[in-house]
Amino acid sequence: MQAEDMEVPIINNLNDNGDRQRPKGKDVFKDPQKESESSMESPNLEFEYGDTDTLTAELSELYSYTEEPEFALNRDYFEEDFRSHARGRRWIELTAEEQRAYVMRLLDALEVTDRDKRLKVARAILYLAQGVFDECDTEVDVLHWSRHNVFLLYDMGIFTALLELLSMEIDNNQACSSAVRKPAISLADSTELRVLLSIMYLMVETIRVQTEDDRPEWRAAREAFKNELGAPLYNGEPFALLLFTMVTKFCSMNAPHFPMKKVLLLLWKTILFTLGGFEELQEMKVRGRERLNLPPLPEDSIKVVRAMRAASPPASAMELIEQQQQQKRGRRSRRPLVKQDSLDTYNERDPFKNDDARDEEEDPEDTDSGIEGEVDPLDRDVIIQPPPPPPPLRPPTERVNFPKGLPWAPKVREKDIEHFLETSRNKFIGFTLGNDIETLVGLPRPIHESVKTLKQHKYVSIAEVQIKREEELQQCPLTLGEEEVEETPTEMLYLGMLPNLSQYVIALLKLLLAAAPTSKAKTDSINILADVLPEEMPITVLQSMKLGIDVNRHKEIIVKAISALLLLLLKHFKLNHVYQFEIVSQHLVFANCIPLILKFFNQNIMSYISAKNSICVLDFPHCVVHEMPELTAESLEAGDSNQFCWRNLFSCINLLRILNKLTKWKHSRTMMLVVFKSAPILKRALKVKQAMMQLYVLKLLKIQTKYLGRQWRKSNMKTMSAIYQKVRHRLNDDWAYGNDIDARPWDFQAEECALRESIEKFNSRRYDKNKNGDFTPVDNCLQSVLGQRVELPEDFHYSYEMWLEREVFSQPIQWEGLLQNP
Repeated sequence: MQAEDMEVPIINNLNDNGDRQRPKGKDVFKDPQKESESSMESPNLEFEYGDTDTLTAELSELYSYTEEPEFALNRDYFEEDFRSHARGRRWIELTAEEQRAYVMRLLDALEVTDRDKRLKVARAILYLAQGVFDECDTEVDVLHWSRHNVFLLYDMGIFTALLELLSMEIDNNQACSSAVRKPAISLADSTELRVLLSIMYLMVETIRVQTEDDRPEWRAAREAFKNELGAPLYNGEPFALLLFTMVTKFCSMNAPHFPMKKVLLLLWKTILFTLGGFEELQEMKVRGRERLNLPPLPEDSIKVVRAMRAASPPASAMELIEQQQQQKRGRRSRRPLVKQDSLDTYNERDPFKNDDARDEEEDPEDTDSGIEGEVDPLDRDVIIQPPPPPPPLRPPTERVNFPKGLPWAPKVREKDIEHFLETSRNKFIGFTLGNDIETLVGLPRPIHESVKTLKQHKYVSIAEVQIKREEELQQCPLTLGEEEVEETPTEMLYLGMLPNLSQYVIALLKLLLAAAPTSKAKTDSINILADVLPEEMPITVLQSMKLGIDVNRHKEIIVKAISALLLLLLKHFKLNHVYQFEIVSQHLVFANCIPLILKFFNQNIMSYISAKNSICVLDFPHCVVHEMPELTAESLEAGDSNQFCWRNLFSCINLLRILNKLTKWKHSRTMMLVVFKSAPILKRALKVKQAMMQLYVLKLLKIQTKYLGRQWRKSNMKTMSAIYQKVRHRLNDDWAYGNDIDARPWDFQAEECALRESIEKFNSRRYDKNKNGDFTPVDNCLQSVLGQRVELPEDFHYSYEMWLEREVFSQPIQWEGLLQNP
């Protein structure tokens, strides 16, 4: 299916749902009063952002609750085969050599032609990878033996054998055609694929995670496996491309039985393992700057974000109305002045100081009703309240760790300095000097000081160096010669993805749309529940509740995997070469990614982050070690005791980061945020008291404040104050004032076309095999031309005589023409 054909459903869906810009309050908030109370009283979320959740949580999310009976099935098939081999002994009692011998026997059995026998062997291998849980007493034991067995399985070559079986299952046209004809697809249709993908996921995830007590041979195996997955060893392309092919095949409706959650999880972990996580990215960035002789980074962004404190969320109009109605109590009065909320006083004091103590001491109604610096016309007291007493001084030990001042060092781009000097020269001298940032003749002393300050904070990014280098290579292809491209895993992945990049991006966004909680069920949308729905639908209320939780959890995990995968791809491609990042970004923008993410956040975000779509007693490995208690409706409703859902908060932050990456320094895309009325949607997301999420929301608000009008800025002073404190300053950026707006027209098409032209030139120069056709030397020697080997198709010798008759003997050749002068 072509990319254009696949793009239509996304656009239709977003037009049906996403473009109803201003939803009614009841659609967004289930209970406004409850929502307002929760936002006022919401505590700081003790959430630490990372590449992944804990290993236990990541393993448990691989399985849906509907698959629970299959754990016992895996064990039974293993024990049935193992009993005849071990003669009464248990797996954990065997010596290393005996274990290797048994795994070799399983490997041989995988090659049988009987499909059912092959599935039984694969289940026995899956039981080993799951940690032979029937022989373990605790969850720690299960994880220990799972790790031991996974390294053993890798060492014996199980992964390569599984890959061949997976390729066979993907190409199994009979299974695909029967699944297409089925009216309803269930777990039973994807049994073989689920078993194979589960083993592969357990191997990738277990080997990926490093522990302190890893043996030296395990560390060597990890590096070998990492290189193997990233290299084009599987049919000449990296393993991730096989999984991308599964995603596009599923989204084009050619294989609706593919277990998409498992595919996406395996794809995400493969990319994370082969390319590296966020901390590895930071190290690669530092090394890349050193290689280009650029000054070091002003700070470690990961550490800065971790040290940040969350700010009090701004109140929405609905909350203010609710509070006003609660405060009436039969009396109306006018208060002359209300002090601004904690964020403005926070600015005058220590920006890193946590103001929880002061929030508790202040009257909560006074604190939140005065948000945005507005005068509250309704209050219960006529007498003006005296200001609250100052907070008690904290001992200095609590403040040692947090530096005073703003968290980020300001940055200035070279083009900002050029623009500043151009404006200054026009004003004071009357002419400009182009890109010259050194000559200051004729400019007054204050301008000299300003330029000096700007140069002190000048920041040259790797992307700017890459763009400049690309321009030089385009202008002087013969002088500069061939560019040496390092064969990194990122480069090999991009090279493999390039031919079908738009289809991969559109397929991922279609899955994200189908899994988003704000999406309405549609007849033409793809069915992502194939690997969660049981063969027999529930008949009792309890079963229905359990399935409902399972379906919601399933969707949340899909959103988590796609958001993390897209963010990793964008960050790695940007570091590898900025134009690789730009082409992925442009495909995302053209496939409506910006309105899709805004549509995702146009919901009760506090409810989404605190959702309890999990049943702890059914999570692996808890469910295979402990006795299963009787499930009741009350225990299912109660959920877990966590303050928030890690995966949902992780997904929200990832989506905000993707939105930031798509819109940063892109005027036309920033205007899309304004046109789609993103400000109220993003402002609602500030209710989540988590510093990292607030930072990325504030960044998105900052880039559009100048286009939202003076009245918006005036009535959202608390948000403006938070932007000032938490977001990096660009010294020339007039984000808070909105000057010279009319001077910048919004021409989306022209900007994107100019960018596309640069991308195509880059791809053509770097990857086109027939590049520089005008400059290719011509071979004029008859003998060398006739002596060149020509690649012929394999079946050419069958039709060689017919070819001779058609192309040689039946064609009249004018030999005299060779003797005539041209």
